[in-house]
Amino acid sequence: MSATIDILPETARALAKPGPPPTGTQAMKATLSRSRFSDPDWIFERKLDGIRCIAVRTTGGVELLSRNNLSLNARYPEIADALATQRAPSFACDGEVVAFAGSATSFARLAERRRHFVPVYFYVFDLLWLDGLDLRALPLRTRKSLLASTLRFDDPLRLTAHRNGDGEAMYEEACRKGWEGIIAKRADSTYGAARSRDWLKFKCEQGQELVIGGYTAPRGSRTDFGALLLGYYDGGVLRYAGKVGTGFDRATLREIAAELGRRRVARSPFGDAENIRERGVTWVRPELVAQVAFTEWTGHGRLRHPRFLGLRDDKAPTDVVREA
Repeated sequence: MSATIDILPETARALAKPGPPPTGTQAMKATLSRSRFSDPDWIFERKLDGIRCIAVRTTGGVELLSRNNLSLNARYPEIADALATQRAPSFACDGEVVAFAGSATSFARLAERRRHFVPVYFYVFDLLWLDGLDLRALPLRTRKSLLASTLRFDDPLRLTAHRNGDGEAMYEEACRKGWEGIIAKRADSTYGAARSRDWLKFKCEQGQELVIGGYTAPRGSRTDFGALLLGYYDGGVLRYAGKVGTGFDRATLREIAAELGRRRVARSPFGDAENIRERGVTWVRPELVAQVAFTEWTGHGRLRHPRFLGLRDDKAPTDVVREA
């Protein structure tokens, strides 16, 4: 532990307490915001369109954990191997596993990793635990300074860049370049295992996770299914949000159809099924989560121009709510 004490600033030593490493379920989450601002007390990062990951290295090896504590080691072994070669013997860092389509991170591209090899990168933006000390009570700027001096960033590991103060210009740049948006973080914020307004997300394009509750039959030359019926939880009830029928290639259609076939049920899982006007619907247990992009919510609470990006298994269906 002495190595950690040596690099901790004097003012931070009293805040860093001995403790176990964090888990994926303890990941801090940002709150969606429509405000766009600049403030010297905030830092701004590029919003990455991937899978959140808390990576933990101990004497027992490296664990890559999703938000629901799913192990990602077998899926991204090159990231685990890169973290295993770091000089620091024990640490936990927070970041995002991403794949690129051109210069933009793409969840759809990352989802292809289920079927064939796609290069991925781990963008690290926070250091939570080091040499047996819990750093989450330290200010964000201190944690970022420790992160930069603790890990070696060679591909596939990358340090997430940030900008001080100028959030409005960075947001305009993000949308111009086709990024998903930016994340605003209060520079002195501590790290908590919950959604917080100390971290805000400014999105250029609407998009979120939604639960699959059924599907329609294919038409014309389409195979396997026509569209997926989507919803979100509100007070423990699955509410209908509309359907998505675009964004699928043939391999994805087959993959999802196989998953749907194992989950067929006789009754609708939606609490407001009377509002669903689709014909020929097959209902399924609401166990699959889809990442969906769309332009906006309609006044009736439906998705406008939705586009399927991929399945994700790093979030429990019951945790999916409408972002507001």
